[in-house]
Amino acid sequence: MNQAVFTPWDDPSAKPLIRFKGVTKRFGEFVAIDNLTLDIYEREFFALLGPSGCGKTTMMRMLAGFETATEGSIELSGQDIGPVPPNKRAVNMMFQSYALFPHLTVYDNIAFGLRRGTMPREQIDARVSEMLKLTRLEKFARRKPHQISGGQRQRVALARSLAKAPKLLLLDEPLGALDAKLRQATQFELMDIQEKTGTTFVIVTHDQEEAMTVASRVAVMDEGRVMQVATPERIYEAPNSVYVADFIGDVNILKGTATANGTGSYAVTWDEGQRPVTAISDTVFSEGQACFLAIRPEKIAINAERPTDADNAIQGKILDIAYLGNLSTYHVALPGGQVIKAQAANTRRVSRRSFTWEDTVWISWTATAGVLLDQ
Repeated sequence: MNQAVFTPWDDPSAKPLIRFKGVTKRFGEFVAIDNLTLDIYEREFFALLGPSGCGKTTMMRMLAGFETATEGSIELSGQDIGPVPPNKRAVNMMFQSYALFPHLTVYDNIAFGLRRGTMPREQIDARVSEMLKLTRLEKFARRKPHQISGGQRQRVALARSLAKAPKLLLLDEPLGALDAKLRQATQFELMDIQEKTGTTFVIVTHDQEEAMTVASRVAVMDEGRVMQVATPERIYEAPNSVYVADFIGDVNILKGTATANGTGSYAVTWDEGQRPVTAISDTVFSEGQACFLAIRPEKIAINAERPTDADNAIQGKILDIAYLGNLSTYHVALPGGQVIKAQAANTRRVSRRSFTWEDTVWISWTATAGVLLDQ
């Protein structure tokens, strides 16, 4: 998807397909969704990301019509869908278990929903053939679900969900049952199918890599609240809180106090007896305000000698090394006891490592490499 072209959320005149307006959902005393306001646009591939119990599945079930909001309203194409029963909504849901009929062929599974409507038989045939082609299942049309692989079953469930051309397709952990390699391949297939059909997809996942791969935007959730909604790149490079920074990818957090040392530049005092580190930030911090500096491991360089041109350099000792093939992660203990992760790409195929356990090293990063956060 071309991100440069497709950014309706930045266009004030764009009308959202889905609007959550002040939605709260309670189960007895428990608040599953807490005063949620959120817009999702047509043709978006939108990801709801968060730990178990954060409310993402409840949001999806409200969109599908299986739950109703306790307070607030949900609109689809400008219409309040609260009173609309699930079978009358232009919404389809694909479940993690795929819920295929074992006694029906792939073809009949895809045709099932269409046959329950008023569509003439030849149109059903044409539509099912189109779905089989879209999901590359033409050769498997006459097989039963148990005669095809997990990845193929997943595509049958997708074809069946898309057959009725819903405005919105909800995917609840759709790739959870697939192994890692197949998951990756299927993520790209999903993106391809979503782009070809132009259907709005909303995916629920707790897998951050999956959300970052497929989504045009990601909503990071915690305890019924949306913490941040942004493109995957913004979520990773410019998280708005320690929670979001920590939830997405690996991150180092230095806790300290901020002191202005020029326009948009701050000295962060983070450990007694250590020199403050420098950070550039658009967020305004008051003198001595508590702050958190979030730095991704790949933005931290590791050297045997102190680099002369670094904005920030701290000496430490290597505690641990994780060799991940394409890169190595070094766990470096600083004098105050804090452990910082630094990452180096293994670009050359050599057997000896440049650093080993217990080595004294310098870690360094630029003033713009970290994100200064106030919460």
